[in-house]
Amino acid sequence: MITRRNSYNTGWLTARPSDTPAPETSARGEQPLALAGKRDGFIYVPESYTPMRPAALAVMLHGAGGQAGHGLSLLRTYADENNIILLAPASRAPTWDIIAGDAFGPDVIFIGQALALAFGQYAIDASRIAIGGFSDGASYALCLGLINGDLFTHILAFSPGFVFTRQTKGKPVVFISHGTLDHVLPVDPCSRRIIPRLQSQGYQVNYQEFVGAHEIPGRISAAGVQWFVG
Repeated sequence: MITRRNSYNTGWLTARPSDTPAPETSARGEQPLALAGKRDGFIYVPESYTPMRPAALAVMLHGAGGQAGHGLSLLRTYADENNIILLAPASRAPTWDIIAGDAFGPDVIFIGQALALAFGQYAIDASRIAIGGFSDGASYALCLGLINGDLFTHILAFSPGFVFTRQTKGKPVVFISHGTLDHVLPVDPCSRRIIPRLQSQGYQVNYQEFVGAHEIPGRISAAGVQWFVG
């Protein structure tokens, strides 16, 4: 039996949007999460945000060896125009726990704390909650997004390497992009294997394959954002 005490070991997140009205005075702009010391994270809130118009929320995860700022930069260009609040946590180790230690644990806890902070301070549109990332962050976003499909409505995976789940909930929709010249995570053993597996399990997948390396071209990130908020 999986109890609340060990639920983080499964990858399950317990934070949920609040039914309590969000405060008017919550800060806008870019701020540290202030949940950890050396490897903390950021939240970005559009200056135009108002509790009267709930915002979309995107949790964006950096690649291996990255910092929280890398995750924030993935969609930062699009946040203001599209009323998206961004959460960008840093992994506890140089990459995410299921990759670094073959088990879910400290990163799930930290992401849960970041989500609880956002849900407690801001009005969030529960029909537009995404988790996404690049490279290892994309793989981890696929893992947590499928496991927590009753929370995340969308998954944005830019150049993922794999997906691992024990149990899943819900049916979030999935956006995946990958470059055909990627030599870090080659497309054949990665996205081209992931997508048929997801489709066979009943997930709706929007796949954008492009001629390019281990990267996110601007037109690809723009397409992902439009798919998310549109």
